[in-house]
Amino acid sequence: MARRARGTSAGLDRATIAVAAVGLVDRDGLERFGVRRLADELGVDPMSIYHHVKGKAALLDAVCEVVLAEVRIAPEDAPASGPEGAPEAGPEGWRVIARRTAHAYRDMAHRHPRVFPLLADRAQTSAPALVALERLVAAMRDAGVPEQVVADTPSVLFGFLNGHLLARTSAEVHGAAAVPDFDADTYPTLAGLVPRMADFGSVAEFDRMLDTVLTGIAPEG
Repeated sequence: MARRARGTSAGLDRATIAVAAVGLVDRDGLERFGVRRLADELGVDPMSIYHHVKGKAALLDAVCEVVLAEVRIAPEDAPASGPEGAPEAGPEGWRVIARRTAHAYRDMAHRHPRVFPLLADRAQTSAPALVALERLVAAMRDAGVPEQVVADTPSVLFGFLNGHLLARTSAEVHGAAAVPDFDADTYPTLAGLVPRMADFGSVAEFDRMLDTVLTGIAPEG
């Protein structure tokens, strides 16, 4: 595709550029991503991109925002609402929201395994990220969870999600062995646990570990 001359209207906006950038990273990976390659993909001069997105750092933030916008809880998946649409108070409401959010986040990570490392590497303060966090912490407060626990939960939950999903998506992208082949003589305990690691990357494994995290945040009962 011929590149348009600098300064010529390219019919671009920030959203179009960000979606194209996600597609480029999905296809070729972060290592090969750059503004010039994105400009070539769009058939424009790089300056046309800089007119809408002020530098590569801002572009990477826009990429994160696009994929985070996919992390939604459908109305039928959310707990019953109280007055003015607030989550229904009670000890289980916040756990439902946490589980639905975690699964939506996992689904997004598996759709975009080459983009996902950006989410763990950069502070996420875009509207899609903050809307999800606000929903969760508001439900926790309504359920009477202690304030310090509520304040700690985003870091605890997404610390787990990012670490867990980075390992799983990296294995997916690079074709790495799911579970190491431990030498039974040197590491007998680890080798003995291998059969219990056979569901590496599965939904069952994810739910089991998520249960451990949520119970640690605030035990049920």
